[in-house]
This record gives sequence, structure tokens and C-alpha cells, in this order.
Amino acid sequence: MVSITRAADLLEVGANGGGWVAPLGSTSPGDPAIQPASPWLPLGAISDDGLVQGFEEDTQSFTPWGYTAPIRTTITSSLRTFGLTVWETGRTTVQSLQYRIDSADLAPTSGLTTFAETASPVPDRRAFWFVVLDGDNFQRGFYVPEGEITERSDVTHKQDEIAGFEWTITAYPDTAGNTVYHFDRVPETEAYTGS
Repeated sequence: MVSITRAADLLEVGANGGGWVAPLGSTSPGDPAIQPASPWLPLGAISDDGLVQGFEEDTQSFTPWGYTAPIRTTITSSLRTFGLTVWETGRTTVQSLQYRIDSADLAPTSGLTTFAETASPVPDRRAFWFVVLDGDNFQRGFYVPEGEITERSDVTHKQDEIAGFEWTITAYPDTAGNTVYHFDRVPETEAYTGS
């Protein structure tokens, strides 16, 4: 009888996690087990929908005359995104991202914060760091050196719901041509012995 190889410690349940943002050009924290330091700033509480790691790819297939199956397929578009809903809408860092303004412009005067939304927003690329935790033995870190919020959902303000900013962050290539860097602390995969 065939023996099916399984390892429960290699499964991930994204039970906890967080997100941070820093100015474009900031280096990666480099380890999901280490608390990010300045210039990294926290995004605060994230909804229980967690972090969605998106993969969107388009391909072009080439089928020669006389065949019904392609003999080659090329990737024509490869996009990486991260989706999340942040709940701390009063956090300066979060407001800065939502409205594409500098955090310094959100400093209150006599307890009042004022700002205006422009009719002509400009690109707002920043560096992002996301951590997904499943206990102490399974930790994933995602470093996006050049990311930008490319989708913002409507915000609902009502009594029985927490207002949140739902975002899709698109990862753009850095100078090395990479969009996302992975830093994982996961159990080692045992060698397969064929039995």
C-alpha cells in the first residue's frame, strides 16, 4: 500500500499578524521574529479577514497549425498584491496611506486635525512589511520594497460595524527586478525517503 507523506507542522494557520510601512528605499526588517524599528511604522489592528496574498498572471499560448494543444506558453503579466482591512482609521500612519498625504500634515493643532483631499492624486509608493504568525514555529515575513495602494474600498460608518480601510497593495519591481522578498521561519521539511 502507498504511504501518504504528511507533516502537520508544515501547515499554516494565519492566526495572527501585522503590517508596517516605511518610506520608499527603507531596508527590510529581515526577520518575522524581530520587532520592526524606525523608520517602520505599524498599521495597527487588521480585521479578522487577515492578509490576502494575491497572485494575478496572464499568459499567451502558442498552438501550431495542425495541433490542438499549445507547444509553448509565455507569461505576459505577473502581478503580486496584498489585501487587508485596517481598523485603526484614526492612526496617523493609516490616514496618511488612505488619503495619500504626509503623516506630518496630520499633526493636530489644539486637538483638531485638518486636511483636504486633492482632485489630482499622485503616485504614493512606499515600502511595506507584513508578518503572518502561526505560533512560535511558523512565521512568514513579506517585504515589499516598492508598494502602492491601488484599490480602496468604500468606508461604512455605522453603529454595529467597525469602520475600516480596505486596501489592495500592488508590489512593483525594485531596482533588482523583484516585487516581494520572503523571510520565513518554518519547520524544516524532512528528506523524502520514498517509503
